[in-house]
Amino acid sequence: MAKVFIYPTTSLILSDLVARYGHTPLSSAIAIRERIQTAGIESIPLQITPEEPKKGLRWAAVEVPSGVRGRMALYGPMIDTCDAAIIINDADLAFGCMGCARTNELVKYLIRQKNVPRLDLNYPKNEKEGIQFVAAIKRFLETLGGKK
Repeated sequence: MAKVFIYPTTSLILSDLVARYGHTPLSSAIAIRERIQTAGIESIPLQITPEEPKKGLRWAAVEVPSGVRGRMALYGPMIDTCDAAIIINDADLAFGCMGCARTNELVKYLIRQKNVPRLDLNYPKNEKEGIQFVAAIKRFLETLGGKK
C-alpha cells in the first residue's frame, strides 16, 4: 500500500479512487480535518495556528508570502512522506483549487524533485477523455500494488 499525494490536493474524486485501490490518499482535506479536530485551533476559519507559516519555512523561503508558507505547512509533510503522486494539470476550478499560483508551482516542483512514481494527466474535457482519465489512474494505482 502506497501513500499517494494528490494534486489538486482538495480533489475528493481522486482521494476516493486512491482509497478504492488500497492506497492512502494524502490530501489537504485530510490534513485540515486533523487540524480542526485537534484542540488548540482557536481560529477555525483559518485552519492554521500562528506557528504554521514558521513550519512552512522548511519548504519555502522567508521572502515568499506567509500564505504560501502556511499552505506548505500542510502540503510539505505530505510531499515528504508520499510514495507516489498524481498530478492533474489544467484542472477545472471545481475539481480542486489550491488557492495560490505560487504554492501550485512549488508543490509541483517539489513532487518532481522527490523522484517518486508520478502520474501527470490533463483534466478531461469530454466523456471520452474522462474514461481514459480514470483508466490511466487505475493502471497507475495498480502498478503501485494494493487492491485490484
